[in-house]
Amino acid sequence: MGVHHQYADQAAAYALGALTPDERVLFEAHLADCALCAAEVRTFVSVVTTLAITNPAAAPSPTVRDRLLAAIRQPQSTIGQRSGQPLVQDVQAGSPGRTPRSGSRLSQYAMAASVALAVAAGAYAAQLRGRVTTLEARLRETTLRADTNERLVADARRSAGEAQRTVLVLAAPDLARIDLAGQPAAPQASARAFWSRSRGLVFTASNLPAPPRGRAYQLWVLTAQPAPINAGMLKLDANGRATAMIDTPQDLPKPVAMAVTLEPEAGVPSPTGDKYLVGFAN
Repeated sequence: MGVHHQYADQAAAYALGALTPDERVLFEAHLADCALCAAEVRTFVSVVTTLAITNPAAAPSPTVRDRLLAAIRQPQSTIGQRSGQPLVQDVQAGSPGRTPRSGSRLSQYAMAASVALAVAAGAYAAQLRGRVTTLEARLRETTLRADTNERLVADARRSAGEAQRTVLVLAAPDLARIDLAGQPAAPQASARAFWSRSRGLVFTASNLPAPPRGRAYQLWVLTAQPAPINAGMLKLDANGRATAMIDTPQDLPKPVAMAVTLEPEAGVPSPTGDKYLVGFAN
């Protein structure tokens, strides 16, 4: 939480692109591990996006643009002249049909200021939209990295837990081992099962052929009871290997044999398919 407070005041600056390159690198590294800051950045990016959308780019019409450029290019001393007549004739007091040109000049300046303001606002809005797009892309990338890191950490923890459980089973004082041999359906296959009543079952197999679509391998424990006991489904890797850590009930009778059959991928309550591996306890 202390690290979050250290970076909490940078979320708004990050959303506006106001952080220095070094600050941005440090803050994005922090985002990968801080859900609170990531949520704040998403909120600020949403606000900035709204501002950009509500301030669309504005451009003057061709007529207004031409008048503005003409007023800017024309020397000030000739603004009030018409058809070559001197400026003094246009501003004589009481001349019929004449109005002072100062008001026209002021309106031109006001129009120029309005156009300049509209162009500036449009340019800023376009710049803001571009910045929002960049920030959204960075946020998506940072979120993706965070999700990937979380998955890697979860996979590492799961692998470490399975390895620890395997070591406990192999070190059990009541450990029993059963070797399984390939059957005619898979003569090159082989497997080993390590069972402890108190700690569970570790099963490894190799050289199993890839099952057909919709089918999977199922492990069975045979005891003194007549019916085989379902021990679970096996998942093969690309090399035809399978590893399973199975929790067995404390009251499971001592296995006298184990077998692997090919069944529907959802599993069945009792064996129906061909046997691929079979082994007997010593």
